[in-house]
Amino acid sequence: MSYAIIRTGGKQFAVESGQTVRVPSIEAEAGKSVDLETLVADGKTGAGTLKATVVSHGKGDKVIVFKKKRRKQYKRKQGHRQGYTEIRID
Repeated sequence: MSYAIIRTGGKQFAVESGQTVRVPSIEAEAGKSVDLETLVADGKTGAGTLKATVVSHGKGDKVIVFKKKRRKQYKRKQGHRQGYTEIRID
Protein backbone atom coordinates (compact mmCIF):
# COMPACT_ATOMS: atom_id res chain seq x y z
CA MET A 1 0.00 0.00 0.00
CA SER A 2 1.55 3.27 -1.16
CA TYR A 3 0.79 6.24 1.07
CA ALA A 4 2.10 9.70 1.91
CA ILE A 5 1.54 12.33 4.58
CA ILE A 6 1.09 15.82 3.16
CA ARG A 7 0.94 19.23 4.82
CA THR A 8 -1.33 21.98 3.48
CA GLY A 9 -3.24 24.78 5.18
CA GLY A 10 -1.46 24.15 8.49
CA LYS A 11 -2.85 20.60 8.72
CA GLN A 12 -1.50 17.14 7.88
CA PHE A 13 -3.34 14.49 5.84
CA ALA A 14 -2.56 10.81 5.18
CA VAL A 15 -3.31 10.16 1.50
CA GLU A 16 -3.04 7.39 -1.09
CA SER A 17 -2.81 7.52 -4.88
CA GLY A 18 -6.22 8.14 -6.50
CA GLN A 19 -7.84 9.32 -3.24
CA THR A 20 -10.04 12.44 -3.07
CA VAL A 21 -9.45 14.67 -0.02
CA ARG A 22 -11.01 17.90 1.31
CA VAL A 23 -8.30 20.34 2.43
CA PRO A 24 -8.42 24.00 3.52
CA SER A 25 -8.85 26.38 0.55
CA ILE A 26 -6.07 26.51 -2.05
CA GLU A 27 -5.71 29.36 -4.55
CA ALA A 28 -6.05 27.29 -7.74
CA GLU A 29 -8.75 26.85 -10.36
CA ALA A 30 -10.70 23.60 -10.72
CA GLY A 31 -8.92 21.21 -13.10
CA LYS A 32 -5.46 22.68 -12.45
CA SER A 33 -2.57 20.67 -11.01
CA VAL A 34 -0.90 21.66 -7.71
CA ASP A 35 2.27 20.52 -5.93
CA LEU A 36 1.97 19.59 -2.25
CA GLU A 37 4.75 19.18 0.33
CA THR A 38 5.18 15.61 1.63
CA LEU A 39 6.49 14.78 5.08
CA VAL A 40 6.52 10.96 4.77
CA ALA A 41 6.26 8.92 1.57
CA ASP A 42 6.23 5.08 1.50
CA GLY A 43 7.54 4.94 5.07
CA LYS A 44 10.56 7.16 4.31
CA THR A 45 10.82 10.55 5.98
CA GLY A 46 11.99 13.59 4.09
CA ALA A 47 10.42 16.48 2.29
CA GLY A 48 9.40 16.05 -1.33
CA THR A 49 6.53 17.02 -3.58
CA LEU A 50 3.33 15.31 -4.64
CA LYS A 51 1.09 16.11 -7.63
CA ALA A 52 -2.64 16.64 -7.07
CA THR A 53 -5.50 17.92 -9.22
CA VAL A 54 -8.08 20.40 -7.92
CA VAL A 55 -11.56 18.88 -8.32
CA SER A 56 -13.77 21.62 -6.83
CA HIS A 57 -14.17 24.36 -4.25
CA GLY A 58 -16.95 24.74 -1.72
CA LYS A 59 -18.08 25.61 1.79
CA GLY A 60 -18.61 23.21 4.69
CA ASP A 61 -21.64 22.89 6.96
CA LYS A 62 -22.70 25.90 8.99
CA VAL A 63 -21.41 26.12 12.56
CA ILE A 64 -23.32 28.34 15.00
CA VAL A 65 -21.23 30.46 17.40
CA PHE A 66 -23.33 31.62 20.37
CA LYS A 67 -22.02 33.78 23.21
CA LYS A 68 -23.99 34.64 26.34
CA LYS A 69 -23.31 36.20 29.73
CA ARG A 70 -25.99 35.43 32.26
CA ARG A 71 -27.87 38.26 33.98
CA LYS A 72 -26.14 40.89 31.78
CA GLN A 73 -28.52 40.98 28.78
CA TYR A 74 -25.61 39.98 26.50
CA LYS A 75 -26.21 37.53 23.64
CA ARG A 76 -24.46 37.20 20.27
CA LYS A 77 -25.26 34.65 17.57
CA GLN A 78 -23.04 34.20 14.53
CA GLY A 79 -22.78 31.57 11.80
CA HIS A 80 -19.62 30.38 10.03
CA ARG A 81 -18.98 28.22 6.95
CA GLN A 82 -15.37 27.17 6.39
CA GLY A 83 -14.17 27.08 2.79
CA TYR A 84 -12.50 23.95 1.40
CA THR A 85 -10.85 22.65 -1.75
CA GLU A 86 -11.40 19.08 -2.90
CA ILE A 87 -8.27 17.54 -4.48
CA ARG A 88 -7.48 14.18 -6.14
CA ILE A 89 -4.04 12.69 -5.52
CA ASP A 90 -2.29 11.73 -8.78
